[in-house]
Amino acid sequence: MWLRQAQRLIVALSGGVDSGYLAFLAHQELGTQALMVTGDSPSLARLEREAITQFVTRYGMRHVFVETHELDHPAYRANPVERCYFCKQELFGQLWSLARQEGIGVVCDGTNADDMNDFRPGQRAAAEQSVSSPLAQFGFTKTDIRERAQHWELPMADKPASPCLASRIPHGQPVTIGKLTAIERGEQALRALGFREVRLRHHADVARIEVGAAELSRALNPAMAARLVAALKPLGFRFITLDLEGFRSGSLNPAAASHAAACHTERHTESPSALSRTL
Repeated sequence: MWLRQAQRLIVALSGGVDSGYLAFLAHQELGTQALMVTGDSPSLARLEREAITQFVTRYGMRHVFVETHELDHPAYRANPVERCYFCKQELFGQLWSLARQEGIGVVCDGTNADDMNDFRPGQRAAAEQSVSSPLAQFGFTKTDIRERAQHWELPMADKPASPCLASRIPHGQPVTIGKLTAIERGEQALRALGFREVRLRHHADVARIEVGAAELSRALNPAMAARLVAALKPLGFRFITLDLEGFRSGSLNPAAASHAAACHTERHTESPSALSRTL
């Protein structure tokens, strides 16, 4: 089995269902020989940080936060279509530095098989730094992972995708701490109003709200619309808009994927060991 053969490893734990499930398996198989590590920076929402802390505490996982400095890199701040490459380059560099200190020879992430068909520049950074992606390697799709996470009642089993705050800023518009702060506070305000699936896309002085399809009618209610405006305008936005297509994870990705193409011409079994026999 892959995890047992690794003996000691680091799991890049972002807090999503993929890395959360991988961390669960690694902890079940290796205990304290598996170290879960989360990159901490202004791009990580405090709500996400708290959820990760609760998760690792619940299962007694060995875990640390490491401070990452992607915002120090001009290429990252410029927010090109391959922004995630520069972010992951920084993260994986930090993880390998920690791995060397700990005498660990394997670093892995939660990339799944479906991700291999999406535009994910971070995968190039993983390949360059020899970061393993066992879920993708053994064909685990997002559906497979969600089913297994639900079986083991992991807290992120049905959690909507929640990439970093910088993903809410269109490519080509600079990433700044001010924008990240406005996005985080805006999404907190949306959740406080009862919306579950939310994104606040930052288009300079325009806030574009995405909510789940089932929540659109509530957002369109005049009284609620007024509350949305009152909550978001103090964050520095001049215009508050509602995207009628609703919540779409990675809605800024299609243009990036097209650009990249042009440049190149979520089963129940009986035990954790049974679940993870290939890992």
